[in-house]
Amino acid sequence: MKKANLIGKWSRALPPAGRDTVRQLCHAAERNGIALYLVGGPVRDLLLGLPSLDADIAVEGDLAALLAGLPGLRTVRHARFLTATVRGDGFTLDLATARSETYQRPGALPTVTPAAIRKDLLRRDFTINAMALALTGEHRGELTDPSGGERDLNARRLRVLHDASFRDDATRILRAARYEARLACSIEPRTSKLLQRDLPYLDSISAARIHHEISRTLWEIEPERILLRLQELGALRAVYPAWSFSAAQAQAFQTLRHLRSPALHAAYWPLLAWEASIRDSGLARRLALTRTQAQCIAAVPHLRAIEPDLAERPLSAGRVCEMLAPHPLPAAWALAAITTLALTRERCLDYLLRLRHVRTALRGDDVLALGVSPGPPVGDALRQLKVAKLNGEVKSRRDEEQFVSRLLTP
Repeated sequence: MKKANLIGKWSRALPPAGRDTVRQLCHAAERNGIALYLVGGPVRDLLLGLPSLDADIAVEGDLAALLAGLPGLRTVRHARFLTATVRGDGFTLDLATARSETYQRPGALPTVTPAAIRKDLLRRDFTINAMALALTGEHRGELTDPSGGERDLNARRLRVLHDASFRDDATRILRAARYEARLACSIEPRTSKLLQRDLPYLDSISAARIHHEISRTLWEIEPERILLRLQELGALRAVYPAWSFSAAQAQAFQTLRHLRSPALHAAYWPLLAWEASIRDSGLARRLALTRTQAQCIAAVPHLRAIEPDLAERPLSAGRVCEMLAPHPLPAAWALAAITTLALTRERCLDYLLRLRHVRTALRGDDVLALGVSPGPPVGDALRQLKVAKLNGEVKSRRDEEQFVSRLLTP
C-alpha cells in the first residue's frame, strides 16, 4: 500500500541537517543495493497524524557497507546488536539492521541475526509498532504491515504479535500501559490474558531496564494515568511487592504540575514511594535509582513524620527552614504536592520559593576568620546564623559577627 505522502510529512518534521543526512543515506543505500525503512513508532505516529521527530530506520542489507559510503557522518556502532546511531546538529538517526531475535531465557537480552524486513517486524512488541515505510527503491512509499497494525491502530487496539511476547520481554507490559494512555487505545482481550499470565516475568527484568521504562513513563504528559493502570494490572506489585500507587499519589502528580515546580520530574520519584509501606532501600535498588533519586526516596519517611508539625501554630520561618533544609529539594516539592494540610503546603512553598534563597552576609571564610573551627562547625554556624536572620534576630553584618562570636563563647 503506497503511503508516499508520509515520507514528505516525516522529512519536513526533521531539522534541515537531518533531512540532508537522510537524503545521503538513501542515495548511499541505493548505490549499494540496500533497502531502508522507517519503522516502529514514527510510522505509527505519522499514520495518526501526530508530530514525530523520531528516526528509527531499519537497514535491509549491510549496515557497515552503508556507513562506509558516508565517511563524513558522526556515527557510533553497536556491533553486538547490529545497530548504529548517527548524530548531527539537532537530530539523531537510529539505524538497525533488519533482524530476527531469539531469547535464551525470559528477560535476557536477545541474540540477533540479520533478516528480511517482514521477519524484523514480526519480532516487535505490538502490531501498531510493527509497520515499515520504504524509503528507497522501487517500493519507496509502500507500507509493509504483516500483522494488521494499521487496522489495529484505526480501532485503537493494542495487540501483541505472538503468545510468548511478554515472556520474551516483560518490559512490554510496562509499555502497554504507556501506549494505552498516550494513544487512547485499549489492550485487546487475548493480549490482556497473556499480560496477566506473564506478570511474574517482570521479576526477570534487570533493574536498569525497569528504571529506563519508569523514567520514560514519568516523561509522559500525564504519567499518573499510566501508573494507576499499572497498579490496576498488578504490574507495580510484580516489579516490587511493596510498591503501589494510589489515587492520592496521582492527585499529587497533578498538583505538582499545577504548582509549576522547577523540579517536576525529579519530584515524581519520591511521590512514587510515598505510601507508608515503602520504608526500606529495596525499591531504590529494584528501580536502579541514581544517588539523587535514592536520597529523595530515603527522605520520604522523615517528611511524612514532620508533615503535621509543619502545620503547627505558631512556627517561625527559621524553624520551617530547619525542618526542611536537610532534605533534597525534589522531596520537599513532593511534600508540598501531596500534603492535605493547607498550612503545611503553604510553609513548604514559602521555604521552596523564598526562605531557602535568603543569604547571610557572612560566608565560610568569614566565620573561620572569627574563630570557628574548620569542618562541620562552619556549616553548623552558618545554619544557625541563617535561622537567626530568618527570625529577625540579626539584621546587619555587625549583628551576624556578634552572633557568631556568641556561639564561640563557652
